[in-house]
Amino acid sequence: MAKPTVILVHGFWGGAAHWAGVITELDKRGYDSIKAVENPLTSLADDAERTRKMIKQVDGPVLLVGHSYGGAVITEAGNEDNVVGLVYVAAFAPDAGESPGAISEQAPPEAFPNLEPDSDGYLWVKADKFGESFAQDLPADQQLVMAVTQKAPLASTFGDPITDPAWKYKPSWYQVSTADRMINPDNERRMAERMGPRKTIELDASHASLASHPSEIADLIDEAVADLDR
Repeated sequence: MAKPTVILVHGFWGGAAHWAGVITELDKRGYDSIKAVENPLTSLADDAERTRKMIKQVDGPVLLVGHSYGGAVITEAGNEDNVVGLVYVAAFAPDAGESPGAISEQAPPEAFPNLEPDSDGYLWVKADKFGESFAQDLPADQQLVMAVTQKAPLASTFGDPITDPAWKYKPSWYQVSTADRMINPDNERRMAERMGPRKTIELDASHASLASHPSEIADLIDEAVADLDR
């Protein structure tokens, strides 16, 4: 099988540009079809539909890669016929009827006190706490850019439940960030274990592992592609 199109799906408090390091890594490795969804973060239904539209534009196999809340999006959108696999990067992988918020309540992450809603219903990471909460293993200038350009979700999106989880039907791979302060690492391990992924890796990384460890994330994508070829 030729290399599938890799569609990268961002999470809360970031956009498609959070994948910059992974995109350049994959390009160096010969991936000639890479796409990154820019989701509105207004509801799971909206974000899954935006992702489905991108999937349907691809004539051929698609490997979905989701970071953070993007894992919930690929779980909801990943049942399209041409999706051949799912890669989760420090990501939510909810079961049917489960939401990211419900999962977080089971083992609250360290940075929860650093979130604050605004008067329009959007939920932000406090700008002066962004680096220590989301990306403590990145340089200060990169933390600053991420903090200033963060894309806040509607807070209600946290409570949107999954309908029919794609990981029950599609092969999956999972990366745990052991120093994650936005999703409790024990929650990541629990979600990975119940999915039964073909491989789980652990990185000594912040929530922003896609930015701090792009080579290792690209390695996991490579492994998924090679596994699909077997």
